[in-house]
Amino acid sequence: MLNLFQHLRIQPKTLKLVQGKVMKFSTQEEYGLRLLLRIAKSDSQHGLTIPELSEVEGLSSANTAKILRALRLAGFIDSARGQTGGYKLNQPADKILISDVLTALGGKLYESDFCSLHAGVENICTNSIDCSIRSVWKTVQNVLDGVLSKFTLQDLLGNEEDVEALANSFAQELEGKFDKN
Repeated sequence: MLNLFQHLRIQPKTLKLVQGKVMKFSTQEEYGLRLLLRIAKSDSQHGLTIPELSEVEGLSSANTAKILRALRLAGFIDSARGQTGGYKLNQPADKILISDVLTALGGKLYESDFCSLHAGVENICTNSIDCSIRSVWKTVQNVLDGVLSKFTLQDLLGNEEDVEALANSFAQELEGKFDKN
């Protein structure tokens, strides 16, 4: 049987899809993870301010504020106002799942209402009874959930080599599950 990545036509290290296309995550998801990592790495008692975060991450203050608001409303960070205010994690980094962060910032790739949102000009998708495409999206979402739900913010605080080794171990574990089927 094909391994997981061959089955989905994904190259494990780059997540490149067929014909060199790259799977895309939104800038809000990317920047949100970067901001969370920066906050988690900070040793400041008072947290980091919007100007500090936007400067070190190379983002506009407005975009930084927008993303931090989403992270705060999702319950990942707290903010304090005033001269000594700033943004801090509101729970330990090892309790923050990357899957939860990405879902809060951009939603899932596939959700149960996917088909009704992509029905075209009809009220119901013309393939809603027997849809082979839906099976692919469900599988891809399950694979993403399987990997991303294993990563915590704490895991991403390591260096790139360590995180890549961890990612590869998660991928091999998932491949083993697919090989058994």
